[in-house]
Amino acid sequence: MRFTIVRPTSEASFGSEGKGTHWGSTLGEGKFRRRRGYEHLGDQRNCFRVCFWGSLLGFGLRVVLPEDHLSTASRDLVKLGMGTIATMTALVLGLLVASAKNSYDTQSRELTEMSAKVILLDRVLSHYGPEAKEARDLLKAVVARFIERTWPKEMSGHSMPEPTASHTELLYDKIQELVPTNEVQRGLQNRALNIAVDIGQMRWLMVEQGYSLVSMPLLVVVVFSLAITFISFGLHAAPNGTILVTFFLSAPSVSGVMYLILEMYAPFGGLIRISSAPLRAALGYLGQ
Repeated sequence: MRFTIVRPTSEASFGSEGKGTHWGSTLGEGKFRRRRGYEHLGDQRNCFRVCFWGSLLGFGLRVVLPEDHLSTASRDLVKLGMGTIATMTALVLGLLVASAKNSYDTQSRELTEMSAKVILLDRVLSHYGPEAKEARDLLKAVVARFIERTWPKEMSGHSMPEPTASHTELLYDKIQELVPTNEVQRGLQNRALNIAVDIGQMRWLMVEQGYSLVSMPLLVVVVFSLAITFISFGLHAAPNGTILVTFFLSAPSVSGVMYLILEMYAPFGGLIRISSAPLRAALGYLGQ
């Protein structure tokens, strides 16, 4: 059984060449590798096979086991043991769901906070004066590029300039190169630099959180427990069409839960993805 967890990648550069500090992935040039649906479905199929074929194995054991092994007392004891396993499986599965949901909610909250900081950075630069127009235009281009690369299927027909890596790295430098003429502009410049640092820090935090993998031991325990449970089901009744259909429908229902858990660990691609609405709304405010 193999569970494939795809980690995000980043093409960002973080160096100190030239003047100031380059923030290559403040927003735009870092990217998440979007997980495709079939990669998750491979995991789902594995879980389905374990559950469904486990039930068929139970039917086979019913045929080969001696009669005294299938007595009423033996069945009652098996039911007691399976009840314990089912309870523990539910607890472990609850831990997996809670962990996946927490990871998803954390990254969604961070994206919303980053969108707010992008708007704030643009407003601070706006109050600085026309000298900051180039930095504001660059910020808008970087955000548009980030949206295009992270949610490519959601892009509309409007076109935006696509900044190269060098353009993205200039964002921090452009703010740093501003020459304030009074104390107000100097304060605004310092504030803009701090916000840019916060955005860069948050962006890297999102990248690093993408390396938080689902706990493989928990997955193994859950799938093994489900297999044992489905095997026990086949011991209690002779196979017929109704039972086979029931097992065939129960197996994908259980494996579907595993599929959703893995989906929530890849919030920027797949079926359950974080919405681009906060950042897209922020893009609409930039430059105004």
